Amino acid sequence: MSTLVNAASRDALAATELQLLQATDGAGPAEITGLADELFEVAALLGSESTLRRTLADASTAPGSRQELARDLFADRLGGRALPVVLEAVGARWSHPTDMVHGLERLGRTALLVQAERSGRLDAVEDELFRLGRIIGGRPDLERLLSDPAGDPEGKAVVVTDLVEDKVESVTRDLVRQLVAHSRGRHVSEGLEELAEMSARRRERSVAHVRSALPLTDEQQQRLSAALQRIYSRPIAVHLEVDPEVGGGLVIRVGDEIIDGSTAGRLQALRGSLGD
Repeated sequence: MSTLVNAASRDALAATELQLLQATDGAGPAEITGLADELFEVAALLGSESTLRRTLADASTAPGSRQELARDLFADRLGGRALPVVLEAVGARWSHPTDMVHGLERLGRTALLVQAERSGRLDAVEDELFRLGRIIGGRPDLERLLSDPAGDPEGKAVVVTDLVEDKVESVTRDLVRQLVAHSRGRHVSEGLEELAEMSARRRERSVAHVRSALPLTDEQQQRLSAALQRIYSRPIAVHLEVDPEVGGGLVIRVGDEIIDGSTAGRLQALRGSLGD
């Protein structure tokens, strides 16, 4: 995954996401999955064809001309839901051609998360993505295998199937497969963490990454989430990792802020909120 840091590309993504939401309106799960697959296919094509990628993202060419070219190329290959999204992306102004590729990938992932949200399974998908990220991140050999862009695609697909088939939500499975197939050399565990955060943001929550020496009960996690919500004045999703090296207490990361022994007052208040 890639974060779009330039304002122009962020604006382009935001505009295209509006088209994506229109495309998913009234769509069933199979239709949304098909939409996501087609967006992934276009992103993969543009990722591998540098001349075409630069042509479709060339800001010196009129947007309508770029869109007409895209229509000629993709009208027979894309369904009625995916084509308008691709045309919107091609007509937008991206800071760099590769940003358009990353944007299309992100839109495909967003479509799958929309599907999970509408079926009431977004919580489960978020939790599974987080846990899979921790599992893969904790196994360096597995991380290297799945993150290697030069690795055998079929071999990685077999590993992913063994890891997630019939064990997770279908949306989680599809997201993991796509991420591994197009990791672009980035650690898969990091990509899974970003996907989990995308899931949380769809519910307008922030994510607190919590390390604790001992497991917390469900009630303790709920109390911790409530305490963090009071501190940050917004809903907080707790992602818990048991880490014996923490010692006593908790280490909490919310965005760029770390709550640990250096902020003893807050930490003590959080400990107290958990009860005995």
